[in-house]
Order: sequence, then C-alpha cells, then structure tokens
Amino acid sequence: MKTISHLLWILSGFYVVVAVVYTLWTLKDDGFNPEWVGVVTLFLSAAFTAFVAFYLGVENKPFKLRILPEDRLDGEIDEADYELGHFSPWSWWPIVLAASICVVLIGAAVGWWITFFAAPILVVALFGWVFEYYRGVFKH
Repeated sequence: MKTISHLLWILSGFYVVVAVVYTLWTLKDDGFNPEWVGVVTLFLSAAFTAFVAFYLGVENKPFKLRILPEDRLDGEIDEADYELGHFSPWSWWPIVLAASICVVLIGAAVGWWITFFAAPILVVALFGWVFEYYRGVFKH
C-alpha cells in the first residue's frame, strides 16, 4: 500500500500541473475566459487522487509491525494471501450483464425506448449473477 500511495501522490501532482497548464492555456487562448469543464475536471481528479493516496497512507500505519510482501524488494508472490477472491469460469451472467448495460447506455444515448426494453434484462442479469450460487448445481 505504501507503493500505491506514493504512485497516487505522484499522479495527483501530475494532475495539478496539467490543470494549471490547461487553465493558463485556455485563459490565453480564449481571452481570460477559461473552459470550465476541463479545468474543474482536472482539479477534481487531482483532489480525488490525493484523497485516495492520503487514505492509503493513513491505512499503512497499522502494517508497520508486519510489512506487506508487496512493499519489500525481496518479496515473493507466494508470500501474499493465496485467497484473492472467487471466480466462476462457467458463468454466463457477467456476459449477459455487460451486454444489457451496453444496450441500456446505448438506449440512453440514442433513444429512451431501447432502455425500457433493456432495463428488465439488466435486472434479471444482475439478480442471476448475484444469486447463481443459491440454486442449481453450484448451490452452496
């Protein structure tokens, strides 16, 4: 987490530099009338990245007793937690969910009538993916 925190601080500084350059550039180019969407977006990107970097820096304090393998130069992959999550290679629900999200977003961009047909499929796909281990062969 220490490494990620340092990288995020660097990224936040980069966003600040880019935001200042962008602000000055738009002020010069458009006669002291900045392009507000880009300016606000870049400064908020810097702020939110700094929030995450600060949080990870604060959360790193309890690990002073035990240094994580990711933060050591001689750390091996085997030393990390072996259980990183659960993956279902046979599940079709993520594909259905992704396709329905695509159709809903396309419907929002092109025509709302498409969204009304795709929204129920999205809800079914979401419930199917969440509850796939409560029924059938893979029931726990």
